[in-house]
Amino acid sequence: MTLTSTVDAFGVMIEPSVLKIERVLPGPAERVWAYLTEGELRQKWLAAGDMKLVPGATFELVWRNDELSRIPSNRPDGFGPEERMNSQILEVDPGRRLVFSWSDGSEVSFELTPEGEEVRLTIVHRRLPNRSTILGVSAGWHAHLDILVAQMESREAAPFWDAWVQLRTEYEATFPG
Repeated sequence: MTLTSTVDAFGVMIEPSVLKIERVLPGPAERVWAYLTEGELRQKWLAAGDMKLVPGATFELVWRNDELSRIPSNRPDGFGPEERMNSQILEVDPGRRLVFSWSDGSEVSFELTPEGEEVRLTIVHRRLPNRSTILGVSAGWHAHLDILVAQMESREAAPFWDAWVQLRTEYEATFPG
């Protein structure tokens, strides 16, 4: 896999502080739902952490992006080997929709739409507070979703940090200042 992504894989700003990014994944929807909600599967592409799927329940996400690929990667300055974030479940429609809070006051929704043997995963990240966050979050979701696709297709993912650095530069050129 190359670090250069296709244009249709890129997230789009659907409002000034709202990012939308999609991927079509191998189904069924129950399998994709498990990768979103089960900590052991989610840690393979995003972040570890158990979550109780009840509105109002709190949980912690634990990122260890260095561990998302067996290929070594160069972590950018300012990032540690582990990041933690407290979140809260806001909405759950099992197998279809999950919404939770993000530590900066933003929120993330995940929607699953079956498309034959595949499933469209739509992520909408709302209330992104500033340009720097928009660029980092856009590159982050993009890189994490590329890893999810690789994971679900049983192939090696590109190194997270190398992809993130390149994608952040590409998003900076794509999204107006």
